[in-house]
Amino acid sequence: MTNGNARRGVGDRIQWGMSRSDGRQANQLREISFTPDVAPYALGSVLVCFGNTRVICAATIEEDVPRWMKMQNVKGGWLTAEYSMLPYSTLERKQRDITKGRIDGRSSEIQRLIGRALRAIVDLKKIGQRTIWIDCDVLQADGGTRTASITGACVAMSIACKRMLAAGKIKEDPVSQLVAAVSAGIYQKSPILDLNYPEDKDATVDFNIVMTERGEFVEVQGSGEEAVFSGAEMTAMLGLAEEGISRLIELQKSAILAADRVEPSKLADLAASFGGIRSGQ
Repeated sequence: MTNGNARRGVGDRIQWGMSRSDGRQANQLREISFTPDVAPYALGSVLVCFGNTRVICAATIEEDVPRWMKMQNVKGGWLTAEYSMLPYSTLERKQRDITKGRIDGRSSEIQRLIGRALRAIVDLKKIGQRTIWIDCDVLQADGGTRTASITGACVAMSIACKRMLAAGKIKEDPVSQLVAAVSAGIYQKSPILDLNYPEDKDATVDFNIVMTERGEFVEVQGSGEEAVFSGAEMTAMLGLAEEGISRLIELQKSAILAADRVEPSKLADLAASFGGIRSGQ
């Protein structure tokens, strides 16, 4: 529900209470779900669904750091992300980057955004001389793949870090808080939350907002599509995003807790994945 401050002074350009093609209210997220541990060889993984947008996010640990960190004597570890849309994720087949010999500009921008979002909430000194690799693979795209990827990647990373802690590889959880992302925009003169593809395609303004669970902004990306927007419209979109991210973080917490119930009998296998660390060490 958009608060009164967001509505106040918005003006005649904004219409409230419009009906959306999928029947949602302006402030309503799509159906959100997290399915943990879908990639058994990753230390943490989740299938995240924002409506019909589906992304597998996985976190794996490399017992090394990039060369530039060694050369510059940078302490701690590193976190980096890769993002790709599978060929069958869109209505028309998407060519793989490998066939073009280079990553496309959009994928490069999104994976940098994912990395920035997660590094904002992780104390890399606490992970030691390791690299956390985050892989986000889009199975089906219906708008909001970057926001779903950030939200799911945070869950996968948090699961992986808790399992490193359980295996005795690290002494403290490096994740200080959760981070999530959602889109907002102006569609048919109305500010709306979590745009699906038809809305995203026809929106006059499109925003992607990344926030922490403490309500701090990590990144705000926004632009008009052959249109301009007012300060009041921006305030309305940010208000919707803040509400939506608050709900997403509650769902993230439930998914992390569900995956973090490691049975004692599984600790030996968990420790073995780190090179033979003994259970309970």
